[in-house]
Amino acid sequence: MENPSENQVAIDVRDVDFSYGNSVALKGVNMTIPRNEITAFIGPSGCGKSTLLRCFNRMNDLIPGARVSRGGIWIDGIEIHSPDVDGVELRRRVGMVFQKSNPFPRSIYENVAYGLRILGERCKNTLDGIVEKSLRGAALWDEVKDRLDESAYGLSGGQQQRLCIARATATDPEIILMDEPCSALDPIATARVEELILGLKQQFTIVIVTHNMQQASRVSDRTAFFYLGELEEYDFTDKIFTKPAKQRTEEYITGRFG
Repeated sequence: MENPSENQVAIDVRDVDFSYGNSVALKGVNMTIPRNEITAFIGPSGCGKSTLLRCFNRMNDLIPGARVSRGGIWIDGIEIHSPDVDGVELRRRVGMVFQKSNPFPRSIYENVAYGLRILGERCKNTLDGIVEKSLRGAALWDEVKDRLDESAYGLSGGQQQRLCIARATATDPEIILMDEPCSALDPIATARVEELILGLKQQFTIVIVTHNMQQASRVSDRTAFFYLGELEEYDFTDKIFTKPAKQRTEEYITGRFG
């Protein structure tokens, strides 16, 4: 696979080993993730794909004993585990959407505005503009514009997940991480979210973890297959799904294990 040029790289993973206490979750992972593309992580449960995803915004820092024991991860040329890097600022630049939609117990408006308020934004006109822009970007504005003061819990599951995507984009991140964002949604809501994801790559670099092979083939530009904590194969999605280089990759995507 042709690697992106240096100025096209959003995330650079070099020789990363990651452990939870004495348990090794990732071993010697090397990969470069390009800007403004969608990269899918696939592999059986427990293979390390969500662990690596959560390394990119240092959410694993919140787990006692979790650590990068070797190697490093660079975003925009900065090693993100450096003592000089502020985790809060990193998470502003690297947004996250979780497996289960997790709106805050607040209004639709305040869900989107929350991160902006945390960053110190107080101007109502500014907040109003960003909330509308983010909801439009998440293809949700027309559905909620007359009920912004209502609880986010009144939205359907698919709407809640799109609200969480709007919340993740409101702080103007460079990268959006998605950890199985459609696993709890019905097929119609899944199609809406996938369509949204494809549109967002014009503005953001997106990394998505999915167990759904069809979803990976539909939305991603590149696919990384993980197995037992190692990056088994990483290539353009078309190649991974039509002519993988390794037999284990072929066995996984054809459903022979996993």
